[in-house]
Order: sequence, then structure tokens, then C-alpha cells
Amino acid sequence: MNKTSAGILIYRETDAGIEFLLAHPGGPFWKSKDEGAWSILKGENSADEELLKTAQREFNEETGFVPPENLIELGSVIQKNGKTVYAWAGEGEYDVSKSKSNTFEMEWPPKSGKKISVPEIERVEYFDIHAAKIKINPAQAAFIDRLMDKLTL
Repeated sequence: MNKTSAGILIYRETDAGIEFLLAHPGGPFWKSKDEGAWSILKGENSADEELLKTAQREFNEETGFVPPENLIELGSVIQKNGKTVYAWAGEGEYDVSKSKSNTFEMEWPPKSGKKISVPEIERVEYFDIHAAKIKINPAQAAFIDRLMDKLTL
């Protein structure tokens, strides 16, 4: 069964244009990956939780910030790994230096039997539209396009 995630794409308006808040995953696997490795703030949905509630919970767990209230629905995409991601967007101004992610345990190095604790999200940053579309998981770039369409109507 394919997994489902839900998340929030934060944007802000600056003098230079719209910027998007993206998350870089934590852990040694992602350490040297950049282009295509960033994501909206999202997490896996459990069967008994509404998708929007998952998105709001995950945003808070991965940043320590309270998500905005007025969210714009952006639909879903299917990533290369088969995961379906649902997204909402909201305008927000956050001090990224104060972002604090939850952690998880993983085996590292693989098959070593050793466990390490790593942040789910290593860091969050705002990017302009050009940089964001390069940094974000390719399937999730559709969320940026959909949001821009809704903002220009």
C-alpha cells in the first residue's frame, strides 16, 4: 500500500517577490543532497487523522512554529517513490533561525546495529521561486505552480 503525506507550503511576499519556505531533511543520508532534496513541511498521515490536521501537526513538529490559520488547498501529487502528498499553502513570516525539529532514531551506518538520533528536518529556508523550483522534490514543484496560479487570480 502506498503511503500518504500531508503538508503545508509557506510563502511570504517580499520586495523582490514571493518566497517559499522549504525544509531540508535531517540525517546522514541527506547531508550532501541539495537540488531536488528539499520539501514542503509534511509528514505521513495515519488512517484516523484528517489530512489537514496531519499537515498542521507535522508543520508544528518539524519547525516548532504554529501554522497559519487561513490555508489554501493545493491538491495532491504523486512522487517518484509512489507516495501521495496533499498540500495546503499559507502566508507566513517565520524566523528560520528559531526552527526546531523533532528527532527520530535510525540505524547508522546501515546494517551496523548502531542507532543514532537525528532531526527530522535539518533546516528550513526561504527561497525565491526560481531557487525553490530547483531545490524542491520535483513532484512537489507543482504545488508552487498551483499556489502562484491562485495568488494571481
